[in-house]
Amino acid sequence: MFRTVLAAFIGTLAVLAATPSEASSVRLKDIVEFEGIRDNPLVGYGLVVGLQGTGDTLNNSPFTQQSLEAMLERLGVNTRDQNINTENVAAVMVTADLPAFGRQGSRIDVVVNSMGDAESLLGGTLLVTPLIGADGEVYAVAQGPIIVGGFSATGNAQTVTKNIPTVGRISNGGIVERETGFELVHMNQMRLSLRNPDLTTAMRVEEAINGQLGKRISKAVDPTTVVLAIPEDRRLDMVGLLAEIEQVRVETDQIARIVIDEKAGVIVMGRDVRVDEIAIAQGNLTVTVTETPQVSQPNAFAAQGNTETVDRTAIQIDEGEDRKLTVLEQGVSLQQLVDGLNALGVGPRDMISILQTIKAAGALQAEIEVM
Repeated sequence: MFRTVLAAFIGTLAVLAATPSEASSVRLKDIVEFEGIRDNPLVGYGLVVGLQGTGDTLNNSPFTQQSLEAMLERLGVNTRDQNINTENVAAVMVTADLPAFGRQGSRIDVVVNSMGDAESLLGGTLLVTPLIGADGEVYAVAQGPIIVGGFSATGNAQTVTKNIPTVGRISNGGIVERETGFELVHMNQMRLSLRNPDLTTAMRVEEAINGQLGKRISKAVDPTTVVLAIPEDRRLDMVGLLAEIEQVRVETDQIARIVIDEKAGVIVMGRDVRVDEIAIAQGNLTVTVTETPQVSQPNAFAAQGNTETVDRTAIQIDEGEDRKLTVLEQGVSLQQLVDGLNALGVGPRDMISILQTIKAAGALQAEIEVM
């Protein structure tokens, strides 16, 4: 019993004594992209049928009518120069992502988006639609019933709409017909691309890979790219090599940055933001005007008189005299900066102006990015 408690205590001390780099490290697979292992976007144009009067109006969507006539002609039905008046068909754009190393016959999900003035795709079925890649080749074919996550109900005086009924999804609705032809076993080297480029992080990735494999096979060539030379004895085991590398843990590093979305009033600050010693005061001039009109009437027994409306105006002025200076010491952390600004009682939008003013004063050691 004593040995068990002692072992647990030692384990707890080991966790508490872990260095910050161990606590904040991430897997390599979460911060880099491996060359060639990526999705390929596909797009196609098709028709959805079976809609209950919620499809395109053919007079307003000539491309829908032309597509419908062309499809019927391929099926042996001639409708040229005929007055087609149906609202059960909609023209759509179909999009999908061909996964890395997608093989012939495998299935992928597709997304269907209305192009015309259709009200809803609920209950519709997508007809056979070729999906092409950036090179113009057909890589998949999509077809199937559409699942819509919304609806629309319309009456004479009110309309209720939930989510977007003109967008739907077909799970496993696409069949891969062509492969990309990319093979890992043919590679002599592979480039790893950092999702967030940084010189320090690139060097740490190089050192971590070399330390894990015991060979100097990786080299950081710029803030984004680390080149990995494939050893001769591992070229037939590329999956095993990459699986080992992607589990390597690396401590990332980024420049101090503050991202501001002025439209939404959102502020996001990184952990490395620092502020030199500075004094801040924030105050607003607020003028409140309240109108309370009153009615003046003559006495009950007055010989004559008129009823008049008398204006009553109350004006209040708040000059922010209760707002005081707050001193932020040199090198304060993100938490101290936030606490100091909150102590002034400022909101997000006022905080944006304060941060920009601190930056202009040269006291903010961070980059400000306004979205």
